[in-house]
Amino acid sequence: MRLRPLVSVVKFTWFVCLMVLLTWLAWHSESLYVDWPIYVALGYLWMSVVTFMHDATHDSLFPRRWQNQVFGTVAMLPLMVSFIAFKEDHLQHHRHNRSPKDPDAFTMGQRGIADFAVFYLYFFIGGLLTALHFTLIYPIKAFGLRQWAIHLFENGLKAALYISLIFWARSHDVLGEFLAVWLFPLLFFSLFNSFRFIAEHYETPWNRGNLMGTRTITSNRLHSYFWNNINWHIGHHVYPRVPWYNLVDLHRRLEPEIEALGAVVDKSYTQVCWNAFVKGPESEARLALVHPPVGTVRIPQPEPMIQAIPLKA
Repeated sequence: MRLRPLVSVVKFTWFVCLMVLLTWLAWHSESLYVDWPIYVALGYLWMSVVTFMHDATHDSLFPRRWQNQVFGTVAMLPLMVSFIAFKEDHLQHHRHNRSPKDPDAFTMGQRGIADFAVFYLYFFIGGLLTALHFTLIYPIKAFGLRQWAIHLFENGLKAALYISLIFWARSHDVLGEFLAVWLFPLLFFSLFNSFRFIAEHYETPWNRGNLMGTRTITSNRLHSYFWNNINWHIGHHVYPRVPWYNLVDLHRRLEPEIEALGAVVDKSYTQVCWNAFVKGPESEARLALVHPPVGTVRIPQPEPMIQAIPLKA
């Protein structure tokens, strides 16, 4: 749990420089074959920024709480979600992971029409649903006066920034370029974020704690590097104050317990998300077939017995 903030600062600075370079290339490019791969790469890198911000919600990026607060607020400015809304929701998610009180357990339900609609809409327009959830739905349900004040301040700051940049772009006749390098990467970020979010908890045991109710995806070094080890998710839920650069080591230390309890570890985001896409929203009844309740054992059906027919002498 020892913090090394310089490691985060150096890596974050490198990512920002890379994003600035890619944005400059897309801004000046006149080829769609150049622009769209760059938009995808920028969306992928926005996941990098958000995983840094995610550590800030747990005060595990910098040693002082106000430093994490400032970083989180600034990092979320280009996104249409306030840091305070994400933080309050996310901490509740950790307290009540994979239980009826989990604010992020929208994949669970009765598999009715509304459950299917929300589930599949999240795959494709997760960014829009996320903005709606964090801007209105969750604050109305959970915020007190203090949280509302911070939430409104952050959104006012975002509105002022967006309006200023749009007016600047219009006055310089570059509004199209500005909107393209801002909104198209956010579209791809939304897709990456939906796949990551679904994969972290879908079809893990229900109401059985943080270790069992979380999935680690070993994936590959590229994802681990650019998404700051968020894929090593079991250790994060068991010890959320452990910073991103120690999560792989934490997983190795937890491996005996993970294996003994049969916690969910998979190799591929694609495999998990395709499985979720095919099966659709969860329900407790369907989940009990995948993960029987504690204390129960699956008993295989016996093979049909073939009675021997005695031979006549």
